[in-house]
Amino acid sequence: MTSVSELTAVSDEIETPSSVKLAGTKALGTLSPGAVGTLLKFDGDGHMNAAKRIDRLREMGFSEGLEVEFLHESFFGRDPIAVRVDNMTIAMRRHEANLIVIDLA
Repeated sequence: MTSVSELTAVSDEIETPSSVKLAGTKALGTLSPGAVGTLLKFDGDGHMNAAKRIDRLREMGFSEGLEVEFLHESFFGRDPIAVRVDNMTIAMRRHEANLIVIDLA
């Protein structure tokens, strides 16, 4: 059986090249203009009326697997924001955008 200290020693020997960027997932509403990624999922945990809001987002054209680009945010209060989904430009509120989880490229 391998001990924890042996596994730690092995993991310390593995180096990640500095050119490799480890992308992650973030809510669309937390991104900045210029960010591009793939819609991974909708996450309505803890949001009031999340199911209705997610249905509305799907009706607007959002769907898993589509490329999403954060285009613009308002100068005052940073709300609303503009995003591009495929060939559509959509204006939306940040609280709605926070229901969308993006896998950053």
